[in-house]
Amino acid sequence: MNILILSTSDITGGAAIAAHRLAEALNNNGMKARMMVLQRCGASPYVVAVGSRRRNKWRKLWERGVMFLAHRCRRDDLFGTSIANTGYDVAQTPEFQQADIIHLHWTCQGLLSMRGIEKVLRSGKPIVWTMHDAWPVTAICHYTRGCTQFHTACQHCPQEDALHPLYRFAARRWKRKKQIYDNASQITFVACSQWLAEQARQSALCGHHRVVSIPNTINTRVFRKQDKQLARRRLNLPTDKQLLLFASQSAADPRKGMQHLVKALQQLIDNYPEAKRNTEVVILGGKADDIAAQLPLHAHCLGYLTEAADIVDAYNAADIFVLPSTEDNLPNTIMEAMACGVPSVGFAIGGIPEMIDHKQNGYVAAVNGTGTNVQVDTADMARGLQWILTEADRRELSAKALEKVHTTYAQQHVASLYIQQYQQLLVEQ
Repeated sequence: MNILILSTSDITGGAAIAAHRLAEALNNNGMKARMMVLQRCGASPYVVAVGSRRRNKWRKLWERGVMFLAHRCRRDDLFGTSIANTGYDVAQTPEFQQADIIHLHWTCQGLLSMRGIEKVLRSGKPIVWTMHDAWPVTAICHYTRGCTQFHTACQHCPQEDALHPLYRFAARRWKRKKQIYDNASQITFVACSQWLAEQARQSALCGHHRVVSIPNTINTRVFRKQDKQLARRRLNLPTDKQLLLFASQSAADPRKGMQHLVKALQQLIDNYPEAKRNTEVVILGGKADDIAAQLPLHAHCLGYLTEAADIVDAYNAADIFVLPSTEDNLPNTIMEAMACGVPSVGFAIGGIPEMIDHKQNGYVAAVNGTGTNVQVDTADMARGLQWILTEADRRELSAKALEKVHTTYAQQHVASLYIQQYQQLLVEQ
């Protein structure tokens, strides 16, 4: 079976990494999966880049340039929405025409325009679309921030309130997507979490289309538990401290909630003064130095690591992985930490409670309110950190984390779930 995976990048960003891991899992389980991308950053032989590097760069600059103008030349929240105004005609490529299944992932910022999406959906080939955020089932936003307009129709998007009046796209993009989806044969939308699947089912865009939930996968031969002290020495981290790890492509991304971690760590110190002496923070990702100065605990900035071995060491060096996200789907970082046997702490947001089993393999901190009024409970996050550091059986938490990964996110398991969907689509065709 030939599967063509469409993704803007192969390994840059969480959605791209998840798509690449799925391609690897499918190839390891008897499928012939290729990945077509706009930006090829890795060296996998099954990844092919479309177009010329110069033209692709201009596509991305044009798409983001329009949004930059819409945001009145400010970078604030620049990447919260996408309009798919430019892209590549992938339907004309030999790889597309030879494929039995077309599998879309995250295709914004230059790979597929709305016209390109329409051509893909009207090609007559079975379509699977893995949702790494809500963009496929909303007008333009990647995360809804509690807005429910997509249940009926996106007209006055609250994320456009700050935009220049000439650059408000939500109503037009909603109308265009509705037209494309209504005229398409069945799309199988795959949400990486049950939370996102429920959002998709509530969207008026989905109509007659199928929505299922299949988690992302991870290679447990790469991300695995290793000796903690050796990992720390390889990264020049202290061997006599308790280490809390935070990881994100950009540590300064507001959606990842570092401002809440700052507050939670101060509350941890207030309740557990010894933490000031025996606990430190490790930050993995870009713009770490910008955040480190705000933390009430000493921080080690590892920067943006590219080698898998170094990333695995960072996880294994930690006693706890903490992700204070205020919006997230099924974070790769929590899965990576769990695969290395590290208990995680995160808020009851998005798909995070589906990954962390409260007080079994980590701690799920409470949130208060619903919809646009959700407030995270940093005091409960502080309690969770203290509970793992001082009370919990960390060996048991580690064992349960490993068990969860091997039964839920392992390559063979996730690949088999996708293969079932592919086979069902071919039979129905």
